[in-house]
Amino acid sequence: MQSGGTQSVPHSFDQISTSRDRETVESIVSKFKSGEYFVSVYGLGHVGAPIASVWLRAGVKVIGIDKSKKVIENTRNGVTHIPEPHVNESFTKGLTEGQLLVYDDPVKASVDSKLKMICVPVLIRKNKPDLSIVKEVVISIGKGLKKGDIVSIHPSLPPLTTEKVLVPLLEKTSGLKSKVDFSVIYNPERIYEGRAIFDIEEGHPGIVSADDIYSLELAVALFSLMYRKGIVKIFGIKTAEAEKLFEGVYRDVNISLANELARLCDRLNIDFWEAKKAANSQSFCHIHDPGIGVGGACIPIYPQFIIDVALKNKVNCKITKTGRAINNEMPLYSLSKALRLIRGRYSRKSKITILGLAFRGGVSDTRLSPTFDLLRELLRLKIKDVIVHDPLVKDNELIKKYKDVKLVSDLNYAISGRDLIILATNHREYENIDSSMLGHTPIYDGRGFLNPAKFERNLYGGIGRPSQK
Repeated sequence: MQSGGTQSVPHSFDQISTSRDRETVESIVSKFKSGEYFVSVYGLGHVGAPIASVWLRAGVKVIGIDKSKKVIENTRNGVTHIPEPHVNESFTKGLTEGQLLVYDDPVKASVDSKLKMICVPVLIRKNKPDLSIVKEVVISIGKGLKKGDIVSIHPSLPPLTTEKVLVPLLEKTSGLKSKVDFSVIYNPERIYEGRAIFDIEEGHPGIVSADDIYSLELAVALFSLMYRKGIVKIFGIKTAEAEKLFEGVYRDVNISLANELARLCDRLNIDFWEAKKAANSQSFCHIHDPGIGVGGACIPIYPQFIIDVALKNKVNCKITKTGRAINNEMPLYSLSKALRLIRGRYSRKSKITILGLAFRGGVSDTRLSPTFDLLRELLRLKIKDVIVHDPLVKDNELIKKYKDVKLVSDLNYAISGRDLIILATNHREYENIDSSMLGHTPIYDGRGFLNPAKFERNLYGGIGRPSQK
């Protein structure tokens, strides 16, 4: 059912290689522009919804498909379940003008489209990648795949996943041959939640890769319609798979370094933030911010992909593993520091508020939020009066399994009459919190977000902040 400039990574293959029975790149691009060809986007979440919107803004017709009935219903009403600027407007305009169709049949979406974009996530279970959702989409696409079609893969993947797992599955399901009958492109997403459309259109050059020259040049021509910042092309999908993971591992390792240095500063009673600012005035020094934990579906996950594939190939990625271990320790380390701020000693009757359920400020995404680690530990300590406040997260189901925990949206209620407040998320709604609002309630700043000078002596603590005693 349905309803309504280029940068190149150098390589040794510089010429377009097309066979006589394959449509020219120019013809394909022209037909997308004219509306003869459709793009189908599988998964209308944090990645797929912005990508679909960018295609619509470029004048290309889109078929949206999602497994969730609620997401399908919302999309048909021109509404997205993710708070990304300009997505609702793009969906509404696309529906009104007949540029956006919404299907609940993934095989028909494949049949009716030329370019199929896989925008569903790779999960992680017991520190290993779980490709089940991606494989499900690949099978649906394969059942509707036609000669000349294009399959574009967007989630972050362990290197060799496309070559060893996804392409063979497409070939088996469709009975067609990659590089001969259809094209496979890998285009890793590079978005930052809350500004996804900007990042695609203007923020970064797009990475496109393929394992044959024709598909690579087709990818460059098509995705140049989306990426105004230009294209970085890579011959060899496994290299692009690695590139994407390197971006996340770089950040995770550098955050762990900041966390390690901040913990040292805590012990030595040194202001980490002042030392960091001075150190970063040297042009080769780029110390990151420490914090109460690293959340989201990207930075904590990519190192695990690298570690897993490394172990399978008998390589010990020591720095990557150590960095991940340090960052995993931060929620409990920060909680232990925070509990020391309570007068006397904390007890099961202590009243504690956590500010923020989202994994970072400005978003409603709670995936792998360090706040969940805090809640698990407070539950273990049998502390029974816990409030979580978040200005953007409203779904009580997210904390339903944590007994005695309430999710509220009233900030004054959340911070009144408490024994301890822990800032876990740097939402801008919290930046003006000061002692006049908290009275004699101590606060632990797990993000280095607040100004210590705004609080009474001995009522403020924070990651990398010297004691005020």
